[in-house]
Amino acid sequence: MVLDDAPDWALALLRTQPVGHLGLLDERGYPRVQPVTFVFDGGALWTAVDHKPKRGVPARIARLRANPACALTVDRYDDDWSKLAWVQLVGNATICDEVPAALIERYPQYRERPPQGPTIRLDPLHAVWWRG
Repeated sequence: MVLDDAPDWALALLRTQPVGHLGLLDERGYPRVQPVTFVFDGGALWTAVDHKPKRGVPARIARLRANPACALTVDRYDDDWSKLAWVQLVGNATICDEVPAALIERYPQYRERPPQGPTIRLDPLHAVWWRG
């Protein structure tokens, strides 16, 4: 697994930070970044399309079906720059129908109204991390 040699603080970021930033390419090949909720299951990252209104197929789903290469960055910002940290996982996305129970458990909003899917599973091929 690409995170086998990750330091404990990097794994803690993946387990505790509530928002990640999903990077992918749009239909013109331009980079796009979108904040997402997610859960890290120790091997993959999962994010769901929630109930907020969408027009048709959500753009991130259509884009990932066209090109599954993506990255998810999870970071911690602090005005004390010695506390800055980030982890980035790069890999391929798979569009799934199931919503992991761990994702529902992680967010109170999902416990009240679980996402109906689809979900995105990012299987990392490469990981990088940094902290101040």
